Amino acid sequence: MTARGELCLDSSPVAPPKRKTGGRTTPKGTVPGQQTRSDASVPGADDDDNEVRRVRSDGATSTPPRSSRYTPPIPPESKTSPQWVPVLMLALLILGVIVIMLRNLVFSGNNWLLLVGLGSVMGGLYTATKWR
Repeated sequence: MTARGELCLDSSPVAPPKRKTGGRTTPKGTVPGQQTRSDASVPGADDDDNEVRRVRSDGATSTPPRSSRYTPPIPPESKTSPQWVPVLMLALLILGVIVIMLRNLVFSGNNWLLLVGLGSVMGGLYTATKWR
C-alpha cells in the first residue's frame, strides 16, 4: 500500500514464464508405432547390424510378446466366503459399539475399554472386506 492507501501492484514476486520445451522426439519421417531400421550413425553400431525395432509412442523401443497361455475364469462357487465371515463381522461390530457405549456410560475414565472397542470395530471392518 502506498501512503495514500492505494494498492501498489508489483510484478517482481511473480515467477518468470516456464521455458517452452518440445519439438520432435522421433526422427523426421517416422510415425509412432512404425517399424524403423536401427540408426547406423550411432556410435558402436555396426553396418551389418540391421535389426528391426518397434518404436512406440511413449518412446520405448520394444514390447514384450503376448502370452499364449489361457487363464480360465474363476468359478462362482469359489468366490463365496464361508458362513462364519458375516457372523464374525457383525459380532465384532456390535461388540465394539457395546464396549464403547459401556465405557462412556458406566466406566468413565478407563481408556483401555475405548481401545478394545475401537479394535473390535476395526476388526469387524477388516472382516467386512473379506466377505464375498
